[in-house]
Amino acid sequence: MELQRYIGIELSGLKRAQDRVLEGLTQAELAWRPASGCNPIGLILFHMARTEDALMQRMLQQKALIWHSEKWYEKLGLAEDEEGSHYTADQVNAFPMPALADILSYADAVRAKTKEKLRSMPVEAFNEKVTFPNFGEMPVGALFSFMIAHAAEHIGEISYLRGMQRGMDK
Repeated sequence: MELQRYIGIELSGLKRAQDRVLEGLTQAELAWRPASGCNPIGLILFHMARTEDALMQRMLQQKALIWHSEKWYEKLGLAEDEEGSHYTADQVNAFPMPALADILSYADAVRAKTKEKLRSMPVEAFNEKVTFPNFGEMPVGALFSFMIAHAAEHIGEISYLRGMQRGMDK
């Protein structure tokens, strides 16, 4: 199996897992936090999309983020400089929660660009090096691996938060 196909399968698996844990969630459940300063599901989703945007657009391709080029900050009603990470407890508590459909539309737009880039890459490109802040230099293949693991970890968090609100598998 070629590498691009394998990564595509992993991305599809993440989408299925994400859709499963989000199925039927209300806006209140999206914004719910188990305690002050804890990330709600919606903020985790937003963070996942912003991270993938930064990894694939800025780091891998040295392009403008989709967040900026397609003005997703306007579509989500958030500040243009909203980073999606490194929040204080007060910032988490004050995060203005966009609608789930809007967050997912941004995530889908980011994923479409990720898949577009993935399909266009020759296998040799996965060995090229990129500089990852705080981690140093790594092969492009490892960047994709990081992105997949990052999303999978957060889907697990979302599943846990959903379970806290609804009970197991509800």
